[in-house]
Amino acid sequence: MSVIFRAIPLLMGAICLAFGLYILAGPNDANHFVAGHVNIGLTAICYALFTTAATIIRQLIKRYGRVWEIVLPLSGYVVAVAAIVWGIVLANQASTPENLTAGFVVIGIGFIATCVSTVATASTKFTLIKASGALQPTDGPPHGAYSRTVGSILIAVPIVVALVGYGLAIGLLLRGDTPGFVAGHVMIGLASICAALIGLVASIVRQVRNEFAEGERFAWTWLVVAMGTINVLLGLFVLFSSSEPYRLAPGVVLIGLGLICFSILSKVLLLALVWRQTFALANRIPLLPIGTALTCLFFAAFLYEAAGTDPSYFVGAHVLTGLGAVCFTLFSIVSILEAGTSD
Repeated sequence: MSVIFRAIPLLMGAICLAFGLYILAGPNDANHFVAGHVNIGLTAICYALFTTAATIIRQLIKRYGRVWEIVLPLSGYVVAVAAIVWGIVLANQASTPENLTAGFVVIGIGFIATCVSTVATASTKFTLIKASGALQPTDGPPHGAYSRTVGSILIAVPIVVALVGYGLAIGLLLRGDTPGFVAGHVMIGLASICAALIGLVASIVRQVRNEFAEGERFAWTWLVVAMGTINVLLGLFVLFSSSEPYRLAPGVVLIGLGLICFSILSKVLLLALVWRQTFALANRIPLLPIGTALTCLFFAAFLYEAAGTDPSYFVGAHVLTGLGAVCFTLFSIVSILEAGTSD
């Protein structure tokens, strides 16, 4: 099972990469350009999720050494930075709407991969969560936990990245043109995922350090719910506030990004429910990312059919397929979390 759970993120990443390359091999138009590059970019998130899965699993099966503690999170950051750099190159390669849109979306994907790599870094002490749970709240952190400074830095990373993402989104929206509208709204959704990951990083850090207070048991959960709800509602607003065809892609993608937030919710909720207590239905929580993955894929199926008569649906359908793969990747992570924290 440990091999399967590590293979799922790599398999989904390979599918995103192959799907993106296949799209780019098609007609040389704006729709294929954007959808192809975005799906290739999603590979970075899948790889970052693999580093998280491998970091936790190797601790659980007692095959985790100093080399893996450094290599796994570091490789995730390298891939994330590569995605950001690639996005910057795309955005500046040519002054076309498709370059700007694809470039900034890939940059936002790199931001998410950075935050997920921070989850992997925070998880290098994952097995201490149970040790902390066995202590009293006043006993302080267990032996071997990272320092308060390191914990604060880890939590600060997704906060800073989310703020940068929102700043870029505002700048794009202030352009007042169609490419800025599309890229700006999608960047809001990507930054909201980074904000949702604050809750996951903070939950892991504070539980490892035995600082997870009763009052915050569901505070981080509600943060993730809020980010997912914002994405879905904003997507619906973009879709239904105007009949302009250029609104279809960002509206659909925002809904898909909201579903990713709800996939992240499963992990934050699980950590809250099993902290210093037993939750009988903990092994049912991994069904949530399966549900979001299926929602993305079935939604994409309808959009593929619509794209047969209206090419405006093309980007939304193809990107939503990649987002479904990311949601399914998150299923493996929450399953690993359930195995490592539940009795």
